[in-house]
Amino acid sequence: MTLIGHLIGGERRNDATRTQEVFNPATGRAEKQVALAAKSTVEEAIAAAQAAFPAWRDTPPIKRTRIMFRFKELLEQNAERICQLIGEEHGKIVHDAAGELQRGIENVEYACGAPQLLKGEHSRSVGPGIDSWSEFQPLGVVAGITPFNFPVMVPLWMFPMAIVCGNCFVLKPSERDPGATLFIAELLHEAGLPPGVLNLVNGDKEAVDTLLHDPRVQAVSFVGSTPIAEYIYATAAANGKRCQALGGAKNHAILMPDADLDNAVNSLLGAAFGSSGERCMALSVVVAVGDAVADALVARLREAMRGLKLGIHHERGNDFGPLITRQHKDRVVGHIDSAERQGAQVVVDGRGVRTPGCEEGFFVGATLLDRVSPEMDSYRAEIFGPVLQVIRVSSLEEAMALIDAHEYGNGTCIYTRDGEAARYFSDRIQVGMVGINVPLPVPVAYHSFGGWKRSLFGDLHAYGPDGVRFYTRRKTITQRWPSASLRESAEFSMPTLK
Repeated sequence: MTLIGHLIGGERRNDATRTQEVFNPATGRAEKQVALAAKSTVEEAIAAAQAAFPAWRDTPPIKRTRIMFRFKELLEQNAERICQLIGEEHGKIVHDAAGELQRGIENVEYACGAPQLLKGEHSRSVGPGIDSWSEFQPLGVVAGITPFNFPVMVPLWMFPMAIVCGNCFVLKPSERDPGATLFIAELLHEAGLPPGVLNLVNGDKEAVDTLLHDPRVQAVSFVGSTPIAEYIYATAAANGKRCQALGGAKNHAILMPDADLDNAVNSLLGAAFGSSGERCMALSVVVAVGDAVADALVARLREAMRGLKLGIHHERGNDFGPLITRQHKDRVVGHIDSAERQGAQVVVDGRGVRTPGCEEGFFVGATLLDRVSPEMDSYRAEIFGPVLQVIRVSSLEEAMALIDAHEYGNGTCIYTRDGEAARYFSDRIQVGMVGINVPLPVPVAYHSFGGWKRSLFGDLHAYGPDGVRFYTRRKTITQRWPSASLRESAEFSMPTLK
């Protein structure tokens, strides 16, 4: 069985003291093993990053960027292999994996603008013969902890920007599907990255805690569930580290009476069931304004969902694949069971779905729940599966109050033809990422990604301009050269421009 190890100082390392099975979710079989790093292995990766930092910090940004340009080319040239690895270990259908890779590549492209992004600001003659300017300098050794649902895209949110800013990086990907992440890390070294600038350690809580407590690590970026995000943020802060921790979500779509229903149904299908709902931006709740709208929506969805195809990753005709583990499948089914017990109507039932040739896979079919209420456990939780819930309200204001009352504030959208309603919604809703007739309002690479409330812990969002700020610190220099015409006596008052 293939063993997936670590990448430290530019070399593969197999610390196989502890291992964990890596499953193919479509077959339900363990096909690989991953080495779980001991504390000493993580410390070795941190030491390699620390040793590489002085030379990398002094490397001109344009030279760092040239490596990223080559890296982008290698990602594109190896796209088929990357998507295959994602499919084998995550179960994501090949066309969905290609979309994940493309969104990651867009962040590499943005990072290639580092010479412009790191220019800082300059002011001449802020005082007599005095110039002042600011610089963005790297932090040192920084770390990233990434989730299973995007084994390529989310790491590419982090380490390309951190590295072009002059930092050295230690990456701890998900141990559930680590193969694609390790592969792209090796591609970056093939592009010319010096050893030690990017290190990858696979592991579990022991590896995470080592990164959080080691004083050599200056900053930690995390994407995952809210309970873990809270723990990582609190632990990092207690150890004096800068931290951005992106947590869970419960994304709502408001369907107004004037909406284009056909368009809304088509976009809801992909937004709710794409990637089996294992996206932090998945639309898991539709808030229908009026019973007539809700009845029409449920009828259209029931009919449209009959044609959805689920199956193995390499068959392009499939719409979505399995869930990541058997335990996660059981959890999703448990939420459907709970909703039914608490009074929701199961309109389309994905429990017990049979997938020919993949009978042991971790599949749950597309599920539609109607007449859900905010008191239900399934509504409060982030199900993270192919389950779409419908809640009925009587007005836009009631729909917005419902969304604002939820503990998560990651993403939301509204379907409407009314510009006034759309503007009212986007101005007042207490959510970080908002779509107007756009079901998955994931910002492009040159903006920044992040939610509000318990969906984000920290002051800065991920990637884009906030990514530059997160991975650098500002230094301001004020300079004057002495000359015969600028002699001054001792001054004991607060310096001012006179």
